[in-house]
Amino acid sequence: MHIHILGICGTFMGGLAALAREAGHKVTGCDAGVYPPMSDQLRALGIELIEGFGAEQLDLKPDMFVVGNLVSRQHLADGTPKFPLMEAILDAGLPYTSGPQWMAEHVLQGRHVIAVAGTHGKTTTTAMITWILECAGLKPGFLVGGVPMNFEVSARLGGNANPATPSIGPCFVIEADEYDTAFFDKRSKFVHYRPRTAVLNNLEFDHADIFDSLANIERQFHHLVRTVPGKGPHGSGRVVVNGLEESLARVLHQGCWSEVRSFGAAVSDFTASGEPHDFEVLHHGKPAGRVQWALTGMHNQLNALAAIAAAEHVGVSPEVAAQALGSFENVKRRMEIRGQVAIEGGNITVYDDFAHHPTAIRTTVDGLRRRLGPHERILAIFEPRSNTMKLGAMKAQLPWSLEQADLAFCHSGGLGWDAQEALAVMGDKARVAPNVDDLVTQAMTEARPGDHLLCMSNGSFGGIHLKLLKLLQNK
Repeated sequence: MHIHILGICGTFMGGLAALAREAGHKVTGCDAGVYPPMSDQLRALGIELIEGFGAEQLDLKPDMFVVGNLVSRQHLADGTPKFPLMEAILDAGLPYTSGPQWMAEHVLQGRHVIAVAGTHGKTTTTAMITWILECAGLKPGFLVGGVPMNFEVSARLGGNANPATPSIGPCFVIEADEYDTAFFDKRSKFVHYRPRTAVLNNLEFDHADIFDSLANIERQFHHLVRTVPGKGPHGSGRVVVNGLEESLARVLHQGCWSEVRSFGAAVSDFTASGEPHDFEVLHHGKPAGRVQWALTGMHNQLNALAAIAAAEHVGVSPEVAAQALGSFENVKRRMEIRGQVAIEGGNITVYDDFAHHPTAIRTTVDGLRRRLGPHERILAIFEPRSNTMKLGAMKAQLPWSLEQADLAFCHSGGLGWDAQEALAVMGDKARVAPNVDDLVTQAMTEARPGDHLLCMSNGSFGGIHLKLLKLLQNK
């Protein structure tokens, strides 16, 4: 079929486009303000990208329009629709569906789906599980909300049937987002995926634009739990749950019909002994493997335990899984070093990270701090860009999230709250600027040899990484 994807450059929809193309479908798509890495990946696949959402795209005459969740019925101040193509589709009565629904009907059926849910770590953990299964020879399909550096693509169909569960079909690992599906389907995306293995990595309040409370999100997570099989002729469904999270305990308390495997807490099925970069994996308290890798931070140690527990469900031993993680290269924009510039007195390193929720910012900064010497400084440069952060729902947590940074630089453009006031408790450790160029100037004024410039945003951040590196090279 020919599908035309509205919002094709989002991480999920871009992955869907790659899968559809690999399956032999004709794929076109449109978006606004496209940026790498997804735009580069799509062009490399030969997928035509159209800028904007003009109604003239009806002339493409696709068999199906696949609608991303950035599309809405919103009208601009002058009364014109923000997404005229969507209005034209509705007016003409043409077929349309959501991305998750299309995935469920055209990709996931007949597969052992491993879905990874959680406020933090979904992308990294999905990539970890995929790499473990790849190293075990299972050739999994996957859709990751980023680009895993072990694969250099965000999605593929995969193919091999799993010898452990041949009747269920090949494995497919998917990042399972709790954000809503589309403007016409307000259920969380992950209810469409029908996993046999569901990973509940953690659960905090987020997405303040669509959820009123943590309890609302817990209810959505329980909807996911309801879709996991119990015991049957094809084996048991499994829920892998972080034993440290009270919120997830409340989710399971609402009812669980599947096998449960826990990780992280002192009394769990899977625990760790050692530092995050080098630790022993314990299965029911007994040594089962060792992970030695370049990743840092307690959050990645927990992600690893979740991945090992999920892989065990499809027949990969903890020992094999732990060994595979030794060659795991993480995901682009997860503590990715964008460049290092040698200047008189030492190097200055620039990083790119996707962190935007205060807990993610804190764990990212803390993970970097563990790797550095006592005299090396962290300059945290961040953009509160997510809908939740723009609303100011978590502004009070920002000073806590930046405790381990030596200096913090906040981009305040587009915020409905006073960033200077929110960070005032940090005193002269915090700087605020209304645009990226001013932020770069502030950071460059403070940067000195040996510093680590950690840029954190869930968007392109105005190309700040290249701007910093260019100025450093001329320093």
